[in-house]
Amino acid sequence: MQIEEILTHQRHFFESGATFPVETRIAALRRLRDAIERHEQEIGDALRADLGKSDFESFMCETGLVLSEIGYLIRHTRRFAARRRVHTPMAQFAAASYKQPTPYGNTLIMSPWNYPFLLTIDPLADAIAAGNTAVVKPSAYSPATSAVIARIVEECFDPDYVAVVTGGRKENAALLEQKFDFIFFTGSQNVGKEVLRHAAERLTPVVLELGGKSPCIVDETAKLELAARRIVFGKYLNCGQTCVAPDYILCAAPIKEKLVAALCREIRRQYGEHPLENPDYGKIVNQKHFDRLCGLMRDTPAVIGGQSDPKTLQIAPTVLEGIGWEHPVMQEEIFGPILPILTFDRFEEIFPLLSERARPLALYLFSEDRGRIAKVTERCRYGGGCINDTIIHLATSEMGFGGVGESGMGAYHGKTGFDAFSHEKSIVDKKTWLDLPMRYQPYQRKKYGRMLRFFLR
Repeated sequence: MQIEEILTHQRHFFESGATFPVETRIAALRRLRDAIERHEQEIGDALRADLGKSDFESFMCETGLVLSEIGYLIRHTRRFAARRRVHTPMAQFAAASYKQPTPYGNTLIMSPWNYPFLLTIDPLADAIAAGNTAVVKPSAYSPATSAVIARIVEECFDPDYVAVVTGGRKENAALLEQKFDFIFFTGSQNVGKEVLRHAAERLTPVVLELGGKSPCIVDETAKLELAARRIVFGKYLNCGQTCVAPDYILCAAPIKEKLVAALCREIRRQYGEHPLENPDYGKIVNQKHFDRLCGLMRDTPAVIGGQSDPKTLQIAPTVLEGIGWEHPVMQEEIFGPILPILTFDRFEEIFPLLSERARPLALYLFSEDRGRIAKVTERCRYGGGCINDTIIHLATSEMGFGGVGESGMGAYHGKTGFDAFSHEKSIVDKKTWLDLPMRYQPYQRKKYGRMLRFFLR
């Protein structure tokens, strides 16, 4: 079926009202959950083929999180979809006021290759819970996972409801030429700009989940051994191909050597002396990205790591020091297992250093100083983050996840995801048994002037 035909069918399906009943949405979520559980091994095999992920990591970081999000939506969609009464001003007497969440309609979900299952199915679940139809476009760089997603969706849904479009740039361009009611995009900033340009032509609302250089700040009060353990986990998970991975460390100069030593010990402890032989350590997604990452390390001695294997597209967990802000590795989001370390002399230096750079998707601070923690969370502008840990803030349905500025716009997960795929109508239900005459012309200033001021104070 051609893209235009899919969208035409989905428009008719949505206009029929078939997606509006809350019980229909919950039943669809249950079908999706059951299909994912049936295909769990198949999903794991696909993730290993695309990214070298182990079964444990695949469930921990993709399938398990998807099932958690769907379960949360199954439990809460009735409440999320219910109208909410709000206070009615005295000037509107007699009336009742409420907010009514309604689906946008026909939605487009474009997902990336780094967490191809999680970042496709999570927003799809939010779209279904909110009552929309969806065209899903997974990445061409993760073909095995895209194929499994297509099979699961075909098993659960008529294409008039949810359809998967596979392919590459040609298909992306064709989709963006269509009129959707809402677009949800996860990917690079460059492609995000193209999505926004096309959406602007039709005034289509969008959520953009992008990326950026997420800093990891470590001060003198941090518990270094624990900090190193948690930084190594967050940085090298999925071989650094995580949009919220710590992109670089910004640490207090006096503790740099101790922190570097702790990081090296932790890399060896978690990945072994020969990480490229570790069966649970994955690979870079393709040759293009492998070559780019190797180029970033060129002519820069590594404190640890730096080894690579072009046959398996693997790069060992790597730490770089002795570099400045002008180094090539600091000019773009790394998106790989390379961790540069920079330093500051005074803690207050970090605020101008960060404010003059693009807003990151995440920020991490390792500190025991509550005053510093408060200053960073209040003054620095970033999508979200953690205190004394990394990346786990995205693993809860109770908080929205998203960027700000260059790292994106809008958020999702849980109720925030339901709201992202919904338009909230504001409705006043005016009663007919009373009609206050003061608003009508001809205005009777003497008779109603004081009353009007009383109502509108």
